[in-house]
Amino acid sequence: MPIHEYVGNLHIHTPYSDGEGSHLDIAHAALAAGLDFVVVTDHNVWVSGVEGYYRGGPRRSLLVLVGEEVHDMRRDPQTNHMLVYGMEREVAPLASNPQALINAINEAGGLSFLAHPMEKAAPLFHEPAISWVDWSVSDYTGIELWNYMSEFKNYLTSRRAALQAALNPDQYISGPPPETIALWDRLLAEGKRVRIVGSADAHATRYSMGPISRVVFPYEYLFRCVNTHLVTPHAFTGDVDHDKQVVYNALRLGHAYIGYDLPASTRGFRFTAQGLNASAIMGDRIRLGDGVTLQIVSPLVADVRLLKDGVRVHQELEGTHTTYIARDPGVYRVEVYLSYKGKLRGWIFSNPIYIYK
Repeated sequence: MPIHEYVGNLHIHTPYSDGEGSHLDIAHAALAAGLDFVVVTDHNVWVSGVEGYYRGGPRRSLLVLVGEEVHDMRRDPQTNHMLVYGMEREVAPLASNPQALINAINEAGGLSFLAHPMEKAAPLFHEPAISWVDWSVSDYTGIELWNYMSEFKNYLTSRRAALQAALNPDQYISGPPPETIALWDRLLAEGKRVRIVGSADAHATRYSMGPISRVVFPYEYLFRCVNTHLVTPHAFTGDVDHDKQVVYNALRLGHAYIGYDLPASTRGFRFTAQGLNASAIMGDRIRLGDGVTLQIVSPLVADVRLLKDGVRVHQELEGTHTTYIARDPGVYRVEVYLSYKGKLRGWIFSNPIYIYK
C-alpha cells in the first residue's frame, strides 16, 4: 500500500485575532517554507471564505484550511485553549464548558486538541502560563505536544536572556517540555488514545527592546521549524473538500508525527508494525500474536529511541533503519534526537502504535 506524506502547520494566527499577517501572507510564507498545508486557528473566531488552494508557481500549491483556537475569555488567566478542526462553524460560545465543547465537536465529527497543555509563565514580560487546567475532561482527540512559542517562553528569564533567545532561537529550541511528554505517557497509560501534534503558534509579532525592533518569528521561519507530518494511504487530488478530509482523517487516526525540520528535514521518517496477517502505521492497533516486528526508518543517522509505555526499550545511537521484535502488548512510540549546533535536539516524535493481546 503506497504511503503519502504531507507536511503542515496547525496553529497560526492572523489579524482576525492577534496575528500580524493575512491568510495570503501565510500562504506565501508556507509555500516558501515547502509546506503542503496549513490550518489557520484564530482565537474565538471561525473565518469563512478563505479556504482553498494557493499557488506558488506551476508545480507548487498549498492547501489553506481554517480551524479555531477556542478559550473562555472570561477566565483569568485565560487557560484551557483548545485547537478545533473540521467544525465549519463558530464554536466559541461553548468555551466556558470544555466538556460540552468537546462533546459538540465529537458529535459534529470535528477534532479537538488541547493547546500548549503545560506552559510556563514569563512574569518578567507579563506573560502568564496559558496551560490546560481542566483535566476532568474526556474524549478529546489529542494534545499539542510541542508548541514552538510556548517553548520559547521558557527562555525569557531575564531581558538579556530574552534578547539572546530572540536573536538566536535555534540555539535554544530543543524539544517538547519533558513535563508534557510525561503527561502524555500518563494519559496513554490510562488507556486513552491521545494523539499528538506539533505546531508553531505563529503570530509574526513585531517585538521592540530599546533601539531594536524586528519581527523575531516571521511565519516563514516558524514554518521551517516544528511541523506535523501526516502519513496516509490517501493522496491529495487538488480537490479542496477531498484533501481537507485527508488531513483531518490522518489527524483523527494519529497517522502523524512531529518533526523539527530546521536542523534537517524529517520527511521520510516511518514507524510501522508487521504482525502475522496484519500491518500497522502510527496511530493504529495491531494484535500481538506470536510477536510484532516494529520498524523505524530515520531520514538521517540519528539517536533513535523506541519507548514502550513511556520507558525506553531500545536505542540506536547512530541509527537509520531499526528493527525490534515486540513480545509484549503495550503502547510503542518513537523519539529521535539529532545533534545540532553543539546540542542534542528533539527531532522527531511519533504517534504510538498500540499492540494488544
